Amino acid sequence: MARIADDTGSILMKRGFAQVCLAIGIALCVAAFSAGGAAAQERVWVQIEAHPDLATAESRVRAYSRLIDNVNGYRLASGWYAVALGPFGPADANQQLRALQAQGLIPRDSYIELGTIYRQQFWPIGANTLTAQPVTPAAPTAPVVTAEPAAPIVPAAPLDETVSEARQSERALDRPAREALQIAMQWFGFYNSGIDGAFGPGTRRAMTDWQTANGFEPTGILTTRQRAQLLDAYAGELAALGMEPVRDERAGIEINLPMAMIQFDRYEYPFVHFTSRDNSGVQVLLISQTGNRATLAGLYEIMQTLEVVPLEGERERRNDSFVLTGQSASLRSHTVARLQDGQVKGFSLIWTPERDAQMARVLPMMEQSLTFLDGALDPGATDPTTEQGIDLVSGLEVRRPDISRSGFYISAEGAVLTTTEVIGQCTRLLIDDVHEVELTYRNDDLGLAVLRPRSQLAPMSYATFAPAPARLRSDIAVAGFPFNGALSTASLTFGTLADLSGLNGEDTIQRLDISAAESEAGGPVLDATGAVLGMVLPGDGSGRALPEGVSFALRGDQLNTVLAEAGITPAVAPGGQALGREALARLGANMTVLVSCWN
Repeated sequence: MARIADDTGSILMKRGFAQVCLAIGIALCVAAFSAGGAAAQERVWVQIEAHPDLATAESRVRAYSRLIDNVNGYRLASGWYAVALGPFGPADANQQLRALQAQGLIPRDSYIELGTIYRQQFWPIGANTLTAQPVTPAAPTAPVVTAEPAAPIVPAAPLDETVSEARQSERALDRPAREALQIAMQWFGFYNSGIDGAFGPGTRRAMTDWQTANGFEPTGILTTRQRAQLLDAYAGELAALGMEPVRDERAGIEINLPMAMIQFDRYEYPFVHFTSRDNSGVQVLLISQTGNRATLAGLYEIMQTLEVVPLEGERERRNDSFVLTGQSASLRSHTVARLQDGQVKGFSLIWTPERDAQMARVLPMMEQSLTFLDGALDPGATDPTTEQGIDLVSGLEVRRPDISRSGFYISAEGAVLTTTEVIGQCTRLLIDDVHEVELTYRNDDLGLAVLRPRSQLAPMSYATFAPAPARLRSDIAVAGFPFNGALSTASLTFGTLADLSGLNGEDTIQRLDISAAESEAGGPVLDATGAVLGMVLPGDGSGRALPEGVSFALRGDQLNTVLAEAGITPAVAPGGQALGREALARLGANMTVLVSCWN
């Protein structure tokens, strides 16, 4: 129990005074109080706890008030906050102290205190008992153990109720008190049904499980002492998290947040940022923007590109809501967003793995308390001091793959041909940063790989292969992503066909008079009609750097056998007239994809 001593208080009222009263008798205690003045003779308190912050003290005084009468909260002269019972006459205070300690309802080191250290009352709200007449406490519900005068002072073990007595005391609980017990058991994972205040079979099982876990006889009926212990533990957990309602009029959201672990940082449309407090490892983003289903779908895609949403985890998307979970060795996150009345609102809770148990309890409280208010965050809500960059979205870092290369569709079902350079030891392969694909074939001699989508795709265009090689010095174009996917659409680079063989005479390779960027490897080589002549290789196919204006590609007319092994029957280009540059660029962009390797 946290407690402090006020300099103006009586030294006689410090720790152990209650035990001394038990040993020497009430009469001497009364005499001791006389030394404190006339007011002290009339009014004293049983002080049970004190805390340095108001939030903790409020949660504790509320918990005690569910179980004990005459509970008050006072601010001390030192700035701390005390939980005390009273005021009583000295004899009644001594009796209450012994009775409540014997029942295990208050700490063993509770003690009798004069009112001189109390400055202002914060609980019950609006009350002022500092000048009130002493109250007469209710008769104790359990026997009081007294010490023999001549025997040494030995703390007595707290008495507990029989099952019959526990059932009787339970009947006196009102609905809020019953709901509080269900909430506390739910918090600790013993109860998973509705909070209704009805002690049915589910609640009884939860009570039994809680008793077993805490070393009590599993009767399924909590005694007064056990109820106090359960609520005390729950109040302590809430105090550690600092769960409290936060109302943000600017974002139009009200929600319960763990404010002991986070603190407001800034607005960065469409997010309200709460950063970690005291290196807690916990962050929160509130989501707020006007929009429709398309807005919600766009947010769903964008959130999955952020570092705070790890790749592994369940994804659930519906017409008017989505849930994103993510986990990695160093990070966890849970994102909820809903569309309601033209507004998209929700939150992301982000934490480090050591907070798993706490956040499992925080998440339901956040989800259940999320409330839409009028209005949404203004698109102009941006902190001008926030760092900007292509790797940032609303002040959040965008996840980047280990390696990105180009590829292109080779079937109507969405199969993709790309370079083996992009495969590596990938946990996840994506095309266009969205669609997950799996490796179904690779040929390391040629340096090509075939990928198939995990879910059905219908590409706008796919490759049709030229049946014969193009003529030397003919115009060609390479489609690909030259800046590691910084551009959202593939671009075309134009050049000419320089040779139909590699530097060592390989007939599966052709040399191009064109400059291809590293991330364009795997992209298609097109002739003037849009037929595919081959696939761009990294370097010269052996990993060596090439001079400016020199690139190599696999020959498309030599790939029939290899693609057949992969289960692909390549489509043959019908021939035709040359396309204009705009039409050729559009065709190349429609069939070319960004292939990325993620870990």
